[in-house]
Amino acid sequence: MSNLVVKGKSGQELAAGSADQFQQYLTFLVGKDNFAIGILDVKEIIEISNITRVPMTPDYIRGVINLRGNVVPVIDLSARLDRHPSEITKRSCIVLVEVETHGESQVIGMLVDQVNEILDIPQANIQPPPDFGADIRTEFIQAMGRVDDNFIILLAINRILSIDELSQLQHVVKSQNSASQTDTSELA
Repeated sequence: MSNLVVKGKSGQELAAGSADQFQQYLTFLVGKDNFAIGILDVKEIIEISNITRVPMTPDYIRGVINLRGNVVPVIDLSARLDRHPSEITKRSCIVLVEVETHGESQVIGMLVDQVNEILDIPQANIQPPPDFGADIRTEFIQAMGRVDDNFIILLAINRILSIDELSQLQHVVKSQNSASQTDTSELA
C-alpha cells in the first residue's frame, strides 16, 4: 500500500496521519488586513451584482441581493469591523456563508475586498485570540492562525452578528420576500 503524502503551506511533507490535524481556511482581504474563515462555513463566492439598499438598516448592512430567487442580505465586512465602508472594485466579491440563529439557518453575503486563497493551517499553528491589541472586537476573533512568520485573523462568523442583529436581518429578508411575492402576484 502506498503512503499518502500531504504538503502544508510551506511545502514540507507531512505523514498521512497528521493530515487530519490541518484545517482549511478561505483567506481574504478587508482593507489591507488578511482575514480567514473556515472553508466549511463558505457556501459560495460570487461576483458583485446589483445590491439593493434597504432603508432603516445599520450602515454595515450593504443591502440585499437576489440569489436564484432568494433574498440574501449582504454585510459590508469592513463597516461591520468598525472600519470605513468598502469601495467596490474589480476584485471585490461576496462570500456567502450560512449562519445559525434560533435553530434556523440563514445565508448571508459578506462583502470583502479580495479573496486570496485556501490555506491548510496546522492545528498547532492556531492560537487563541489576543485579549488586547486587535483593532477589531475580540469576540469577532475565533483564533489567530500562524502561516510562516505572519498571523491571519480567523473570524468567528457566528459572532460577527449578534442574535438580535440576525433577527433584524431575518425580518428584513422576510419583508423583502413578502414584497417580491406581492409584486409577482400582481403581475399574474
